Amino acid sequence: IATTGSSSLHETYMTYRMMPTTQKPCIGFVGLGAMGFGMATNLVKLGYPVKGFDVYPPTVQRFSDAGGLAASSLADAAEMYCICMVATPAQVQSALFGDKKALPKDATLLLCSTTPSVYVQSVQKELTREGRDDISLVDCPVSGGAIRAAEGTLSIMAAGSDKAIETAKFLLEEMSDTSKLAIVPGGIGAGSDMKMAHQVLAAIHILAANEAMGLASRLSLNMPQARESIVNSEAWSFMHENRSPRMLEEKYTPPTSALTIILKDAGIVTSMARLQRFPTPLVSTAEQVYLSGLSRGIGPEDDAGLIRLYLSEPSSQSVSSPKRARRDSVSDMKLVISLLTGIHLCAAAESIAFADHLGLDLSQFSDVVNSAAGGSWMFRDRGPRMIAKYRKHEKTEWIVRDRLNTIESSVDSMSAVIQAARDVDCPLYLGNAALNILLTMKHKGWDECTDESVVKFWDKQM
Repeated sequence: IATTGSSSLHETYMTYRMMPTTQKPCIGFVGLGAMGFGMATNLVKLGYPVKGFDVYPPTVQRFSDAGGLAASSLADAAEMYCICMVATPAQVQSALFGDKKALPKDATLLLCSTTPSVYVQSVQKELTREGRDDISLVDCPVSGGAIRAAEGTLSIMAAGSDKAIETAKFLLEEMSDTSKLAIVPGGIGAGSDMKMAHQVLAAIHILAANEAMGLASRLSLNMPQARESIVNSEAWSFMHENRSPRMLEEKYTPPTSALTIILKDAGIVTSMARLQRFPTPLVSTAEQVYLSGLSRGIGPEDDAGLIRLYLSEPSSQSVSSPKRARRDSVSDMKLVISLLTGIHLCAAAESIAFADHLGLDLSQFSDVVNSAAGGSWMFRDRGPRMIAKYRKHEKTEWIVRDRLNTIESSVDSMSAVIQAARDVDCPLYLGNAALNILLTMKHKGWDECTDESVVKFWDKQM
């Protein structure tokens, strides 16, 4: 991802990287959850003295056992460089303003939590009201999961004043893959907007992975083989590759990524979409299914456990349906792949249209997605053409001669999937939502246009 850094910023980073441990600045770290713990211990491994605090004492002890410094309170974790990685705006509020004078003068504060952009902007305003303009605030949500957090290879979307970015750059680079640090123009709030648009894809793809594996189980496919077929095809997504092993293990506690986390992120998207009167049919569908999971008591469990919403019994114990005998496994595997490619196609379109609505640079957005947890084969392949032609209103710009990969062919494929799922009593929440988006495009006369023209569903001038 291209960044707006200079050679001097890189030299500053290398200076910190080569600095003896005793000379590296002490880092305060608030929020030692699944990702926060990995981020903090990565900094410890790199030789930084890190004072970590969390509201759950056993986690602080675990951090101390890993070589970190246990902070006894929020104030105790307040250092010249402070990283906040808590889950919700309420927790951020407590961490930042529970003791307004805790942070030293001229401190640098990195807000890595996923929160609405309006909230991050309110933090900046509150710091100003409290007479803390000396604090350099960086709006820098992260993506990539616990493993990449511990490896220091996260995707980070950072925004703030030039001074704040320059001061924090060495830490941002320590926590991210060098190709996955995006400096987002627009100041405080722009980083969170970029993350919000990215989470459109994350929220859809997590549920899509559960839905596809649920269908595979209902069709009595070999589940490990189905997983391999998917991740090695145009149906691939980061989320499917990441979540599906946990579905196969059927072990959802303790969670690697709890359902409540993606529900919170989906809610950030849909709340903003409602506020701005922007349609988000797929992520809104995903949010409703996540709420169904919450009502069943699986909110604290891993989001890969949502596969249970599609099954009448554990996938490892599934048996063939009488209707299944009339089908063959090769054809059924194609149906599962078609389900995912159709959902991923519409998800790519929804996220690009939403990012455009937010005023984000779509080229940078594409780079962020392709290097982060929202990536998919379909976004990488169709996304560039969606972006290039989104504002071209003539149908002739989208018509294809070979009639392959058209809106019409996508409708046919998804219709076949929906019918097959109905035959084995498998619900397809996202599949049906994607089909109805495609049917709307067909109804409006776009059936002979290339499938990426589905992005025009969100164009007000269509």
